[in-house]
Amino acid sequence: MSFAIGGPYPGYRVANSPEGSPTALGCAAVAMRRRTWLWLTAALVVGALAAFVLVWFQPQKLFIDDEVSEALPSVSVPATASSAPSAPAAPAEPVDLATGSFVSREHDTVGTARVVQLPDGQVIVRLEGFETSNGPALYVYLSQNPADGTEAAFDDEFVDLGALKGNVGDQNYVVPPGVDAVAFTSVVIWCDRFDAAFGAADLAPVAA
Repeated sequence: MSFAIGGPYPGYRVANSPEGSPTALGCAAVAMRRRTWLWLTAALVVGALAAFVLVWFQPQKLFIDDEVSEALPSVSVPATASSAPSAPAAPAEPVDLATGSFVSREHDTVGTARVVQLPDGQVIVRLEGFETSNGPALYVYLSQNPADGTEAAFDDEFVDLGALKGNVGDQNYVVPPGVDAVAFTSVVIWCDRFDAAFGAADLAPVAA
């Protein structure tokens, strides 16, 4: 079929492009390629977003417990002759210097924090009967902020004892030499990625 339209001379005619003609097929191919690119772009965006969420927020950890079961270290001190009999003897057994019970902050947290001096003089912070939520970038801090204090103050004056070994179970953390653990107010489980306290325990000195 053809029809007359205005053209370079009277009676100029142009044939319609029937379905299945090369022109129609070319247009359909272009449209399909465009839709394919749109779908691929959308899939790439969704995939990148999902990867970001998994890496940064790590929501999968909410469904996975990292369990730890560390015994309290017991270091024996060998008996040696000393020319200074007045020097205080090291304790034969671990000695509690301070203790406290965890309270929940951003996540339900239970357990006990103990500051323990070992027979060799080393001091550790021990978590016992401990359980909290799992999460990204969790650390154990000694902090000058009380357990019920302002959340933003937990990492103002603190000592980092290292990454949390597990969100469930008994575990030990070495206090760096020269740090007086008893001088700190609390032990806090701190999420460094989101500046949030999962739980904290006020430390109370143990009477000698």
